[in-house]
Amino acid sequence: MKGRCVLDNMREICLALPDTKETLTWGQPHFRVGEKIFAGCGEEKGRAVIGFKLDMDHADAIIQDARFSRAPYVGHKGWVSMDASAVRDWDEVRPLVLESYRLIAPKRTVAKLGAPASRPTPSARRGGRKSPARARARRRS
Repeated sequence: MKGRCVLDNMREICLALPDTKETLTWGQPHFRVGEKIFAGCGEEKGRAVIGFKLDMDHADAIIQDARFSRAPYVGHKGWVSMDASAVRDWDEVRPLVLESYRLIAPKRTVAKLGAPASRPTPSARRGGRKSPARARARRRS
């Protein structure tokens, strides 16, 4: 993928995933699974960037690397921007885009990859606690 433009590299990575498409959103190319954006290309502060969503802990850790920053407007939800000129090897971008895809795509779509979804279950996100409504519903059945 060396010597190709950022968008060509992102297309190769993103469009190889099940049920994806490229759209022009806010004047920039974005990649969707179904109707949800999981990655994009754009410009921030005069530099070319690629963006994707990561698990919050991963996003917090990765922005310690100067090539990464929180994405404007959505960084608080785990979205990260990467300076496209700082990509050393597009193979390092592939797992980041795949993580984003797994976080955004429906479980049935992720299952097409042949590996389990990396998205934590709701009870795991809450530290194993079940919602009171669900707990009551389970006791009744």
